[in-house]
Amino acid sequence: MTKDNLELQNGNARGDVDGRGNISNAVRAEILTQALPYIKRYSGKTVVVKYGGNAMVSPELKQQVMEDIVLLWLIGVKVVLVHGGGPEISELAARLGKQPEFCDGLRVTDKETVDIVQMVLAGKVNKNLVNLLETKGGRAIGLSGIDGRLIEAKIKDRRLGFVGEITSINIQPVNDILEKGYIPVISTVACDKDGNVYNVNGDTAAAFIAGALRAQNMILMTDVAGVLRDKDDPSTLISEMTAADAAKYKAQGIIAGGMLPKVDCCVSAIRKGVKNVVIMEGRVPHSILMELLTDEGCGTLIRGEG
Repeated sequence: MTKDNLELQNGNARGDVDGRGNISNAVRAEILTQALPYIKRYSGKTVVVKYGGNAMVSPELKQQVMEDIVLLWLIGVKVVLVHGGGPEISELAARLGKQPEFCDGLRVTDKETVDIVQMVLAGKVNKNLVNLLETKGGRAIGLSGIDGRLIEAKIKDRRLGFVGEITSINIQPVNDILEKGYIPVISTVACDKDGNVYNVNGDTAAAFIAGALRAQNMILMTDVAGVLRDKDDPSTLISEMTAADAAKYKAQGIIAGGMLPKVDCCVSAIRKGVKNVVIMEGRVPHSILMELLTDEGCGTLIRGEG
């Protein structure tokens, strides 16, 4: 008998769970009271969520992520949602006969492609997320890095075209939205003083935005459980580390490949003033609530030295 089945059987014996697996009102109340210390901890604090990957592609997971964000907003957490949309960009580009091209893992973005990026990220994806948050009972306002010159950038590498390296953040538009009681939903499209538009890395943008906000937490939703000692064994998850630990794990080759830039973004956010950063599995239902409102959390927590 599995642990879950045993707990369900025990719950049935106590009257905590009915025959259809629904928990009783008494258990619901107990769950809420156990979350109270975490609600007190995060109420009034700022949490930046970088949303992408398969959690963004799956309609069911998308619903659950939006429910988590609205619940946090309702209990007084200032949630800022920063999103990507790589699969949608590739899909529209293919429909328009434009095959995606990558260089060193980054999307090559010529003038035609950056127009597609802007249409998809600042348009379709951003507004769909705003609409979904509203249908879940939240209040949200969408903006891109172009609005209010929130994200300014310069050419990162001429081989990549209009792929941007962030040069500055004007956080005032985000603060204005938060002060009015809305959830800012930010697409990672940037600009420069000459009016050029750039595609910037979503994780990097989230780190810059979280740092400018001095956020309590930044959550990077990924397609893996977190940082693993053995990339092929989820049971080797490193649940917590410092920025110094991260440097040690990089030197040992534990942090490598696609995890390297993610951890670098996390360490950058810590150095910019973010209290805690979490890399976590975005495909786990309600993983955001598990991280913020339970003892065990979810994924790998990276914190400062203090």
